[in-house]
Parts: sequence; C-alpha cells; structure tokens
Amino acid sequence: MTPRPIWIAQDGLTLQVIDQRRLPHERVVRDLNTVDEAVYAIKEMVVRGAPLIGVTAAWALAAAARRAPEAPLLEASAARLKAARPTAINLAWAVDRVLAAALACPSPEERALAARCEAEAITAAEVENCRRIGEQGVPLIEEIARANPGRPVNVLTHCNAGWLACVAYGTATAPIYTACERGLPVHVWVDETRPLNQGARLTAWELAAAGVPHTVIADNTGGHLMQQGRVDLVIVGTDRTTASGDVANKIGTYLKALAARDNGIPFYVALPSSSFDWSLRDGMGAVPIEERDPDEVRYITGWDGERSVRVRVCPEASPAANFAFDVTPARLVTGLITERGICRADPEGIRGMFGDKAMT
Repeated sequence: MTPRPIWIAQDGLTLQVIDQRRLPHERVVRDLNTVDEAVYAIKEMVVRGAPLIGVTAAWALAAAARRAPEAPLLEASAARLKAARPTAINLAWAVDRVLAAALACPSPEERALAARCEAEAITAAEVENCRRIGEQGVPLIEEIARANPGRPVNVLTHCNAGWLACVAYGTATAPIYTACERGLPVHVWVDETRPLNQGARLTAWELAAAGVPHTVIADNTGGHLMQQGRVDLVIVGTDRTTASGDVANKIGTYLKALAARDNGIPFYVALPSSSFDWSLRDGMGAVPIEERDPDEVRYITGWDGERSVRVRVCPEASPAANFAFDVTPARLVTGLITERGICRADPEGIRGMFGDKAMT
C-alpha cells in the first residue's frame, strides 16, 4: 500500500489530510468537514498539487451533497471550491464531475450517493493514472541506465510532483519510484523550489522515506549541473497543460526547460489526462497565473531544532512579488508522460494519444 496524503476517517464521513505546511519536521493531520474548511485548506496549501486539490474538492462537494443537496446550494459550493486556486485545471475538472453526477439525480439521497461515488471514482482513477505514468515513463530511465552502466541515472525535478501532490505515486516521481522498484540506479537532484520550498521540504522528505538517493540543490544550480554533464533527464509535473502542449507548472520550470534545451538534455512533463485543459490551444497569456501573498517571498519558515520558526529574509521595507506559476512553451518540452503513453508536446502528438478527449 503506497502512502497517501488524503483519506476518509474510520467514521466513514470525515475527510482527513496531511497538513503539508508542517512537513518535513512535523506530521500533522487535519480534519476537513465542510466546504469552508476545504477552501481554506486549498488556498493556504494545507493540500497542494493539481491532482490532490482536485480530489480534495471532490470529497468536499460530496460532503456538501450529504448535508445540503439542493441544487442552488451545491452550485454555490462548487463555485467557491473552483475559485480557491485558479491555475490547476484538476480543481474545476473534479468539482464539475461531482456536481454533474449529483444534479443528475432527483432525490436528496440519490444526489448524496452519486456525489460520493463520483469522488471515489475520481480518487481511484487518479491513483491508477499515476501508477501508469510510472510504467510509461520508466523506459526513459532504463534506456539511460543501459547506456551508462556503473553509474546512477541523474534525474532533476522541480517542486513536488510526488504522492503528496497526487494521492499516490506522483507524476514526475512515478517513473523514479518504478525504476527503484526494478533495481535501477537512480539519483535525484531536488530543486528547493522557492519561495515555499516544496522540493526541499516535500520531495526530499518523500524520497528519503522511500530510500531514493537524492541531493537538495538551490534553484539556480540546475543549469550548472547540466553544463557539467551531471543531469541525464529532467522530469517535472504540471498544473495545467494546453491541447497544444504548453505547460503551466511551478514558477522556475521555464528556466529549467531553457537550460535543458541549451544543453541537449531531455525535458519531460508527467501528467494524468485530468491535467489537460482541452479548451486552450495557446498557453502564453491564456493560463491564469496565480499571484500569492508576497510575504511567502519575504519570510521563510524552518526548524530551529525544537520548533518551527518564521524569519524575514529581506529588508522590512522591501516589497515583493509572488507569481506561483510560469508557462513553458511546447517547443521546449521533449515529451509528455501520460497514463496512456509518451507523446510529443504538440497538437498532433496529443490528439494521437487522446483523440477522444482532445477533440471535445
């Protein structure tokens, strides 16, 4: 059984999540019983990662259907959940699925049951899709390992696209975990991912727990390592990918893609089909880019040996800007690792893999 960041408590009703703000130093579990609590958890990054916030919102709307199944109330709850964070497409996708399932039923009891069943189906599908991403992506690591016997395959990743972000397995980490299960030698360069350090805090914590060799690096180190021949492969996740292959992911991803292209290093994006935005063709300027509280840049939280402490890292009077995501154009993406296989990051490649979805 792979670890999970979200589950239903023994009472069969309460949604429980790991508070990811407290990792890696403290493991704190929070109960989410209402839409208000779920919206707070998503906005404040108690839960984060595109697949996970979609699953969280799905269960929150299912809980709302149990308490107040009237259509106007459900629609209002759905709208609030969808507005919690703007960039990740999985959030709206999951909420819309649960809402449609509930509203298709005539009675309150049937609506509540349909919403819960749809949340369960979304969760199961996301888990299975991430498992398949590992199966589809591991040949990339196998090929590099065969060509370089006697040394580990060096993979660079950005932010956290592991099981903490995706219910199980992860997206970018799924091929890494599968490779380790098959006995392939792998080493991961873990970008710290400022300003909230999801790489240094979360990816490193995940990899350490799984026994995967890794090294935490400052965000600006990746280009140097690529120049020195110490990166074989870059794999990142995504919060929203357009039908033409443009990729919105954690801020700093674009710079890694540029460095990879300049050094001839493959740059892959791992994603379940739920992270595609089939309505968008051009991601440049069309994807909503979340701007978060500037204090996330101005302050940093760490562990002083006894407790969590928050300190300011810039002059008190200095303003800050906090863009949470950037868009990497499809021309810089070597390929997309999906549950169906690996395809080119262009309209023809995506249609060839997801024709039934991409044409809708």
